[in-house]
Amino acid sequence: MNKADCFHLGNVAKLHGFKGEVSLFLDVTDPSDYASLDAVYIDINDQLTPFFVESIKLKNGNFAAVRFEGLTDENAAKKILRKDIYLPAQILPELTGTNFYDHEVVGFKVIDESFGEVGILEQVVDLAVNPLLQVMRGEKEVLIPFIDGLVTKVDREKKELHVLAPEGLIEIYLG
Repeated sequence: MNKADCFHLGNVAKLHGFKGEVSLFLDVTDPSDYASLDAVYIDINDQLTPFFVESIKLKNGNFAAVRFEGLTDENAAKKILRKDIYLPAQILPELTGTNFYDHEVVGFKVIDESFGEVGILEQVVDLAVNPLLQVMRGEKEVLIPFIDGLVTKVDREKKELHVLAPEGLIEIYLG
């Protein structure tokens, strides 16, 4: 499995007990969507390695206590600490309209309704208090608050993200 065919689910945050169980941080909007995982891919030395889930229990926030097959003690579990977790992108339901997955729109051209072409979407910065779209126009960075109503159109065929940024915001960055 290649990273290009997957999406980033989160990471192995810490040990959970002493019998090989670990705590996963699920970097997703709704962790309950992943309450019945049967396998994940863990990035070990740039190789996506499958790990089969023996048990999973959702915890507070975006954490889950997971026991993987074959990890029966603390030393074995330590080898996957702070490693990134992936799932195949094809398991995600296809979104339509202005809904999108963060990884889906990276590389899209961002076009503001009043300013015009802003640049290329580098990443969606998923901050709890103030999520942002990081857009690069050459060497210049434009940070657009990812607020309700910002995205007016997602053109998946043309790889364009149309937005209506707060008035004057883009000009502050680009002069």
